[in-house]
Amino acid sequence: MTPRLFYRAFAIAETVTWTLLISAMILKYVFKVGDWPVTIGGFAHGMVFIGYAMTAVLVGVNQRWRTRQIVGAMATAFVPYLTIPFDRRLEKRGMLDGEWRTTATDHPGDHGFTNVVMRWLLNRPVLFGVGFVVLLGAIMSTMLFIGPPGGRS
Repeated sequence: MTPRLFYRAFAIAETVTWTLLISAMILKYVFKVGDWPVTIGGFAHGMVFIGYAMTAVLVGVNQRWRTRQIVGAMATAFVPYLTIPFDRRLEKRGMLDGEWRTTATDHPGDHGFTNVVMRWLLNRPVLFGVGFVVLLGAIMSTMLFIGPPGGRS
């Protein structure tokens, strides 16, 4: 899977979970069906939101985006449906072109700690996948422990 496809999958998933969450809020507040739709939609959206942010960082580092670009990519997840137009903008600018950088080049940034760790993980896809899921679960668990936005009812 290329960086473009990996990023795009999470950008699309983010919009799908926004739809789930908005639909769940309509069910809860308009049709008064209880809290369960928001619990399910919110959980799904939270997981994908965190995964999208992690993906934006990973792809941004791989593609050598500026820090501001990576933060901008993560910020698009806060606005419903903004990840898709942002993805298209990245596509038009060629910022998703290329493969995963699994070997070092002469680029000065390739020898920094972040890039060395990224290449090490990319060269071990099973470990990378497990690590991605474990980190996602750890962040989600921490967020659930802290509590939902707006507090617990």
